[in-house]
Amino acid sequence: MFCFKKQRVYAVLLVVILFTTIFSGCSRKDMGEAQVMAEEKEKLSTIRVAKQFGLVYAPLMVAEKIDFFSKYGLKVEWLTLGSGGTVREAMAANELDVAFMGIPPYLIGWDKGLPAKIAAGYCVTPVSLVAYDENIKTIQDFKPEHKIAVPSPGSIQHILLSMALKKRVGDPNALDDNLVALPHPDGAQAMLAKKDVVAHFTTPPYLFEEMEQPGYKVVLDGFDAFGQDFNFNVSIVTQSYHDNNPQGYAAFVQGLNEAMNWVNEHKEETAELLAPEFKIEKEKLLKYLTAEGVNYTTAPYGLMGFADFMKEAGYIFRVPERLSDIAWENILAQVGKREGGSCTLEKIQWSK
Repeated sequence: MFCFKKQRVYAVLLVVILFTTIFSGCSRKDMGEAQVMAEEKEKLSTIRVAKQFGLVYAPLMVAEKIDFFSKYGLKVEWLTLGSGGTVREAMAANELDVAFMGIPPYLIGWDKGLPAKIAAGYCVTPVSLVAYDENIKTIQDFKPEHKIAVPSPGSIQHILLSMALKKRVGDPNALDDNLVALPHPDGAQAMLAKKDVVAHFTTPPYLFEEMEQPGYKVVLDGFDAFGQDFNFNVSIVTQSYHDNNPQGYAAFVQGLNEAMNWVNEHKEETAELLAPEFKIEKEKLLKYLTAEGVNYTTAPYGLMGFADFMKEAGYIFRVPERLSDIAWENILAQVGKREGGSCTLEKIQWSK
């Protein structure tokens, strides 16, 4: 009897030891996997990226929520700023590796020696000057007291307005004193409240929100001002990051392409993800994402088209002599160089 009890105790102890060994082994295995994952995460190269406000930034906003970069060995630190000028200053201060801004703000930086070039085109989207004053039907109708909201002096909106003024009234600076610098959300709020400004040069979703109000109308279309399609933004990468982190640079371009493609293939999911960010119903945001003229693309459009005008109007003192002055090698490869005459992609880098 004693021997039987003793054997049973030994059996129980054996089972306990066996289970302890198994589970401790699993625990050690799990800890090992977790440690490996942590170590792999630590190995990711960090890249600092700035974006701005508006639906044009949907691919970047989605990329903050769905990581398209880590599988390429890249960890992104995101920063949102209110204007191209602010973004340019942060890049000049070495606080950024990558920035998204309009071509004109970039050219102003390049003219001043900003060591950065274009790594990707970024979206072609409607951009229009909206007014609610019934007496303003064209840009010639603005009076000195009529204030116009733009993100900043030298923004793509400012330059488009100047281009149109040069054509229609002969003076690109005719409305400079009318301009008020406001980030897009603040400009839209002022417009909807009919306070401080009577017009706003903006992009979706703010453009579409304003145009849904009774009496609000477009008095200048950005494509008409420029003469053809153009990238509303471009992706700028610093010389330092490009030269010292070739794998990180390639990973960023690939991740950006993937994010852009995901948005194009998943408009409904994009609307669901971003509706809370814009404080807009999912159905309405989907309507904006699929509106006529909205083109989520990394193809280059109009990269050289602003330069001559900006020099003539005094915004910059020099112009790029060739595309390679302002664009990295992957852009040059995309555009190509057709012998015996320009190809379509070459032609669309200049405005008509």
